[in-house]
Amino acid sequence: MKRFYKTVTAEEDGGVYSVCLDGRVIKTPAKAHLRLPTRALAEAIAGEWNAQSDKIEPANMPLMQAAATAIDRVTPQREKVIDEIAAYGGSDMVCYRACYPVSLVEKQAAAWDPMLAWIKNRHQVTLHVAEGIMHIQQPGESLAKLRALVSGQQDMTLAPLYNITALCGSLVIALAVLDGRITAEDAFEISEIDETHAMEQWGSDAEAVKRRENNKESLAASARFLQLSGIIA
Repeated sequence: MKRFYKTVTAEEDGGVYSVCLDGRVIKTPAKAHLRLPTRALAEAIAGEWNAQSDKIEPANMPLMQAAATAIDRVTPQREKVIDEIAAYGGSDMVCYRACYPVSLVEKQAAAWDPMLAWIKNRHQVTLHVAEGIMHIQQPGESLAKLRALVSGQQDMTLAPLYNITALCGSLVIALAVLDGRITAEDAFEISEIDETHAMEQWGSDAEAVKRRENNKESLAASARFLQLSGIIA
């Protein structure tokens, strides 16, 4: 799509913020009004639209994409999204450890044990750890608490939370980002331990490097969305 507008502004109406192109409120792909919770987020999304050149590139507007996803996809099927996010708690990456080599075992323990200690101390959620990839059943009480934590979030929060959880393969890591316990960069490093170890041992290819770069950028954008929304400091 070619750029069809000249001016971009962030507007406020009764405590709800929006972005206007030449004075007209932006709508989502599903034709819903783009209603945003904070001026900071509205101004940042306005900045994304203003930065577009002659051709509009949606891939260069991650904040706009996250907001539209929350409105168009999360709100109409909120319970389904909550279920999908909460399901990661039953097979969270930080609970599945390597048996060898020792160097990888130690790296996983150093990064993931603090995450499990944090979720236990912060939210009274205890998760079991196993070696290998065979599924282990987590305590029902813990899974219920994790789902409650997810269901307590607003729609605008669920969209980036889903993205962080899926990218990291870990609801525990995603909740730590949401809580401000770790940064998006920390989340990337923690969730990529296995891949980083393999690359250090055997080298890397261009496709793997590009995937990691994309994941890191997407994690950063999701965390920024949460910060601009006033969810995390």
